[in-house]
Amino acid sequence: MNRIYLDHAATTPLDKKVLEKMTPYFTEFFGNADSPHAIGRRAVNAVDCARDDLAQALGVRANELYFTSGGTEADNWAIIGGAYAQKAKGKDHVIVSAIEHHAALYAGERLEKEGFTVTYLPVNTGGLVEETALQNALTERTGLVAVMSVNNETGVIQPIKALADLAHARGALFFTDAVQAAPHIPLDIKGWGVDMLSISSHKFYGPKGCGVLYVKNGVKIDRFIGGGEQERGLRGGTTNVPAVVGLAEAFLQNVKDMPAVNEKIDRLSQLFMEGISSLNGVSINGQEPRLPAILNLRVEGVSNVDLLYKLDLKGVCVAVGSACASASVKPSHVLLAMGLTEAEARECVRISFGKENTEEEIRFAANAFVEAVNDLRKF
Repeated sequence: MNRIYLDHAATTPLDKKVLEKMTPYFTEFFGNADSPHAIGRRAVNAVDCARDDLAQALGVRANELYFTSGGTEADNWAIIGGAYAQKAKGKDHVIVSAIEHHAALYAGERLEKEGFTVTYLPVNTGGLVEETALQNALTERTGLVAVMSVNNETGVIQPIKALADLAHARGALFFTDAVQAAPHIPLDIKGWGVDMLSISSHKFYGPKGCGVLYVKNGVKIDRFIGGGEQERGLRGGTTNVPAVVGLAEAFLQNVKDMPAVNEKIDRLSQLFMEGISSLNGVSINGQEPRLPAILNLRVEGVSNVDLLYKLDLKGVCVAVGSACASASVKPSHVLLAMGLTEAEARECVRISFGKENTEEEIRFAANAFVEAVNDLRKF
């Protein structure tokens, strides 16, 4: 059976050009980037070039970028490391939005156990963090605010610059998880005014297990992983050279292709919604502005788990929430934060499109969706 993959918000396939770029660093130039001999120097040169290329694409300095094992590590490091650095200044209050990735929410929970005061910032029914909500939550003791750029379940785009300005007015650092934004939105790091920002390679057709944390020069952040002096002494661990090379190549390719890919995905998203228009009781979760690449749909009267498996049998891959929570029986914390009941949240599926999807695939997927919903509603 030919599978139709509509779960790109969870992960994307590795681009073949990226794999070609990575391959020599698995085999011929396999050296440890910390080794002083010729093979090691070849490896560290590849890492330095990747960092320089990425910095130029992002409009930042190379020494502001730190390679990590992915978005989860970067989120934890930014929030926990940033919070402890700010605590030294007497700021022991942290604000984390209620719709963050589980990595950020875990970091908040850990900080609570370690004596910090943590506020989980509410969102409106459209999934948007409103400026007034942040304004009301900020105090003189607030050291760090964390709000993601684009929600990974609904695709709702947050007003990052305005929120960062509010945080800075009270002397707090601002961190944004841009993992879901990076594939589809130009990351205007300097324009947004953020102090820290994370991305993850496998969301834009790069390798899994590699991410980046941007930390603005002058911002203090505590070390998160000990054991080595890599990443300028702030993040221990042998550098994953092939993945770093692949991340940079994938990001540059993504930036170049972004306008055409976004236009295509917008068309595919509209085509899918047209294809399921015969169904009653289907609504989109999340207000505009929202990424066309992500459709979070509530299908009244239908279990999302039943629908997922029904579609899987038809060869269509979708999701019932974030990939990191897919094994959980709990309803989406994002949808609950938006005001849906547990029963309503269990009627929601996420469909996310990618650059390799075709119109033929989307027509097939839409027909399969309609058939699956009608079959499930009969029973």
